[in-house]
Amino acid sequence: MPTDRILDVSGLWAGYGATPILQGVSMSVSRGEIVGVIGRNGVGKSTLMRCLIGLLDTWRGTITFMDQDVTTLQADARARAGFGYIPQGRDVFPQMSVEENLQVGELIGGPKGKKLPELVYEYFPRLKERRRQAAGTMSGGEQQQLAIGRALVMRPRLLLLDEPTEGIQPSIIKDIGRAIVYLRSLGKIAIVLVEQYLDFARELGDHFAVMDRGAVVYSCSRDDIDEGAMKRAMAI
Repeated sequence: MPTDRILDVSGLWAGYGATPILQGVSMSVSRGEIVGVIGRNGVGKSTLMRCLIGLLDTWRGTITFMDQDVTTLQADARARAGFGYIPQGRDVFPQMSVEENLQVGELIGGPKGKKLPELVYEYFPRLKERRRQAAGTMSGGEQQQLAIGRALVMRPRLLLLDEPTEGIQPSIIKDIGRAIVYLRSLGKIAIVLVEQYLDFARELGDHFAVMDRGAVVYSCSRDDIDEGAMKRAMAI
C-alpha cells in the first residue's frame, strides 16, 4: 500500500573507480519532512546526493522512491519522476536569463505540472527584479536562489539540496531558509538537506543523519538530539 514515505535508501554502496565512498548508507524521508545530512568535509555527503539523483551508479543497495525501485534509473528519468536537485555550486545556465532558467525547469516538469514561477518570485524578489538578466552575471547568492527556483517549478516530490548556504551572504541564507520552511509547511514535498552549517540544518531539520567515512554513524529526530553523541559523531 502507498504510504507517506517518499524516499527509502537501504544499504547503499557507491564510489569512484575502485574506491568505495558510500558504505552501507540507509535512511528514509517522508512527505512534509526535512532530513538534514551533516558531517565534516569528505565524509560522503555530496556523493550520497549524486547517487540519489542518478549521477553516480549504485554498487549495492536500493533506492526506493514513492514505493518504486529507482536504483537503476538515469538522472533525467528521476527528474521526470519527481526528483529536484540543487547541486553544490548552483549549476545554473549562465548565458540564459533568470526567466529562461525557470522555463527550463518548467519543461522538465512536463506540460501537465502546475507551474510556479510567480511563487518563486514571491520567495525570492531579487529574481523578479533580475528576470531579464543573464544568470552568470548575478552574485553567488542570487544564483543559488535561481537554482532552487528552477527546481521548484518542476513541482518535485523530493528536493535534494547540497550545501545551499555555502559562500552565501547571511541575508540570502535567511531567504533560502524561509523558502524551505514554507515548502515543508505545504506537507507535499520531502527534502534532503546536506549542510555543514550546523545551526542552519538544526533550525530547519525534522530528522538528522550524521555521516562519517561514508556511513551514517548517528541519527535522531529534532526532539531526541543527544548533543554529546552528535558532537562525537561529527568529531567536533
